[in-house]
Amino acid sequence: MFTKKDTDTDDMRKAESEAVASIIDKTMVITGEISFQGKTKIDGTLTGNISGEHLILSPSGKITGDIKVASFTCFGALRGNVDAGIVIARKGCVIHGKIVAGSLTVEPGAVLDGEIKAALSKGRLAPETDPARLPSTPKETAPAGEKK
Repeated sequence: MFTKKDTDTDDMRKAESEAVASIIDKTMVITGEISFQGKTKIDGTLTGNISGEHLILSPSGKITGDIKVASFTCFGALRGNVDAGIVIARKGCVIHGKIVAGSLTVEPGAVLDGEIKAALSKGRLAPETDPARLPSTPKETAPAGEKK
């Protein structure tokens, strides 16, 4: 009667089936900003920020920098922040940093060390996690009849 389209699952399947357009080989060491379209796989070492569509960090891959992509699949090591629609932390991956994601999958054996926030599409924080929308902390008051 009613059906719900699971767009995160559809987007994940599309990203996984798409051919890899660029590969940074495990013998490569890159310092600088990277921006790309399509799917990119990093087997080597990168120091710098990355923006693009679908990023795969292989088990030999290491990134020091921030990532802003549509989907991020991590098998390797990341020291930096992630802002993505879909994040998949596979067994063996290590992420040190803040993760803002619309969908987060963590396999047993993955290590996440940092802050995790739920997001709506296009990187907007979900209302319940947006600090501006949280109620303020009530001021401490003494019970009736007691002086503070």
